[in-house]
Formats: sequence, structure tokens, C-alpha cells
Amino acid sequence: MKLKKTWTFGSMILAATALLAPQQEFKMVIRDGMPAISFALPKFSVAAPPLQTAADEIYQVLSDDLKYSRIFQLLPKSYYDYIRPLDPKSVQFKDWESIQANLLFTGEVADVEGGETAFIRNLYDVKSQRPILNPKRYQAKKPDLRFLAHRMADEIMKAYGEKPVFESKIAFVSDRDGNLELYMMDYDGANQTRLTFNKVNDISPAWSPDGKMIATTSYQNLTAGLYILQIYEGRRIAVASRGGNFSPCWSPDGKKLAFMSTMDGNAEIYVADIDDDALKRGAFRIKRLTFNQGTDTAPSWSPTGRQLTFVSDRGGTAQIYTMDAEGSNVVRVSFGGSTHHDSPAWSPAGDRIVYVARVDNIFDLYVLDLRSQQISKLTESKTMNESPSWSPDGRHIVFKSNMKGGLQLFTIDYDGAGLRQLTFKGQNTWPDWSY
Repeated sequence: MKLKKTWTFGSMILAATALLAPQQEFKMVIRDGMPAISFALPKFSVAAPPLQTAADEIYQVLSDDLKYSRIFQLLPKSYYDYIRPLDPKSVQFKDWESIQANLLFTGEVADVEGGETAFIRNLYDVKSQRPILNPKRYQAKKPDLRFLAHRMADEIMKAYGEKPVFESKIAFVSDRDGNLELYMMDYDGANQTRLTFNKVNDISPAWSPDGKMIATTSYQNLTAGLYILQIYEGRRIAVASRGGNFSPCWSPDGKKLAFMSTMDGNAEIYVADIDDDALKRGAFRIKRLTFNQGTDTAPSWSPTGRQLTFVSDRGGTAQIYTMDAEGSNVVRVSFGGSTHHDSPAWSPAGDRIVYVARVDNIFDLYVLDLRSQQISKLTESKTMNESPSWSPDGRHIVFKSNMKGGLQLFTIDYDGAGLRQLTFKGQNTWPDWSY
């Protein structure tokens, strides 16, 4: 299937060597050092009453994004009752300073020929009375208004040196249509879209860093082969089809794909070189990285691309290890005794590792802070919480859980706050957040 790219504006424009010991784990709260920035977001002005619906949709999405960011704190709407109504053409900054606003966002909505909506935004520093971003005009058709709001929220994030997250996508697997197929959705669960249409199961998706490809395990020809799906061209390329091939993970530069395979008889970690020529020819150079009698699986790259973390039972139980990108310098970094560990993943900044540990037959998520060497238990619902994947900004984690019945996808902040359910239909698993 060839997928049309639908989320543009229509025609518009460290080594981790700390001990991960579940018997020593405890509940803790980690907060960023700087307080959230006070943000005023008054209602947008409209050129005509029929535009109010579009204005309300943009406002709600932008508001939700900013609340989710953990960077900005929206002022209560009741504060606006104490100052004069906003005139976007003549902003009275002293009014906004009086209600303790650090930032002020203004928006104006107008009609454009061809059925599109125009939106003009401004972002000001209240104290200096100066724009933080140059005024900008957008045009979008009605189906793209959500994306317009996400784009503006990401521009605000980047203005403060933060990684954009609101235009990112989450790939996942669902059986909602009767078969295990790949889907994707916006970071907030909106626009859930089916990507594959097969009579065989597709599982374990992994986004490429450029967001144009997804590596996945697919049971073509009754074997668990590793494939790359070029989602805009609708092309599926076989990478490894001998044995069982699972848990793909792209290197940060997109030039390598790590995965687990039994192609040589035992479950080991392999790496395939990915370049334009290999993709064109469908022929990949594959290197085996691990050599032992145990099961090695679930590789994850460090943000520098110099290391991999993975899971192995070579010591008797499933524990977490690290190794250099070429397979040398293997180091065990968890010592949980009989505790089962799985799915380690480095945060984008490399300062934290999230992983799954089974304690008393309960699977929960844990986060290791590599700076403080402290471990926090992220979930505590006495259910099954697995398959964590970081958001691009490293402040949120998507995972699967049966805490609400069935398998559904949730996001949670890195410190255990902000739990949000994303899926509600069918059984949903294997989430992967795009870069």
C-alpha cells in the first residue's frame, strides 16, 4: 500500500554502568530544576462568527500541547477577567504583567479563498514587550488545523531550545481490524491510521530517525522476517528472512539497524548497515555482535550511537547489559537476582534509561537517572506495563498496559505524572515514538 503523507498543511506549506537492582528500588519524584514558564493564552480573535469553530479547535489543541510540555504553565482563564480584553493590534503589556504572565500568545483567524483558514500568531515576552518569534501567517484546510496547532507548539518549544514533540508520531500494532497490523497516530492519540494491509501478522515497529521508514517483524512465508517499510512509497524491503528476527532498533544516524535473530541457531544481536544502495538493491551487510549460549535480545542504541544496551540471560536470568557498537566491551549493568528485566531504552539526552522489571510476577516500568544513579518505579498498577519508548524530548514515555482492561497504549511523564490513555479499541501493543 502506498501511503499519502497527510499531516502536512494540505497544499500549504554513557556508558550506563549503574546497578539496576529491583530489590533496592523505591518510589521517588524527579522534577526539573527550573519552574514552568507562566504562559498567557487568551482566546483568538475571529474575522467572522463562522470562523469560531476553527479558532476553538486550534486553541484547544495548542492549549493541550503547551500543558503537556512541562515547560510552560498556562495561566488560569479567570485571571483574564481582571484586565482589559485583548486587542491584538495594540497589546497592553502592563495588564498582562499584572497577572504574572511571562509570555503572551495572540492569534487571529480569517478566511482565505479556496476554503482555507488563515491564522496569524504572535508570541511576546511580556516584561520586555518584545516579540520572541517574528509574526507568522499560516494557511490550512480544515483537516489540517490540528497539525497547524502542533506546528506552532513545536515552534515555541524550539524557541526555548527544546526538542519539538507535538508533530511526532507513534507507531504501534493493533488487532482492531481482525489481524495484527501496523498503525500510527499523533503523539496525543489523534488521527489513528492503519499502515499495513496483510493476511499475516506485523509486529514490533521501529521508526527510522528521518520518519520515512519503519522497520518491523512480519510473518511472511510463515517465518518472522525483518522488513523495512518505506511508508510514503508503499515499498516493503526484506532485510533478514532466515530464522526469527525481532526487536529492530535504528541507530541515531539512521545508518544501522540492530535486531535479534536466530539465523545462526541461537538468539543473538545483529546489526544491518542501511544506506541508499542497500535499500535500492534490497541487499544488506549484516554483522553478528554477540556470541554466547544464552538468549540476547531487545537492543537499544545510546544517543551517541557508540553503545547498545540489550537483554541477555547468559548469567541465568534476563538481565541488562551494555556493549560497544561493534560488539566489544560487554558489561552487565543489572543485578536483580531472579528478577526478569526487559526492554531497556536510553532517553534521547542519554541521561536516563527506562526498562521493564518483573517483581512478584508484576511487570512495571523503572527509570534509572544516570546522573544521580537513583532508580524510580514509574508505574505501580499491579498489572502488566511493558514496551516503553521515549518521546523525542525525553520527558514522556509511551507503553502498553492492561491497567484498564485489555491491552491499550498510555503515555506517562518520566517521573510518573501525567498518565494518559491513547487507544481504546482492540488490543494495542509495541508502541514506538518517532524521533
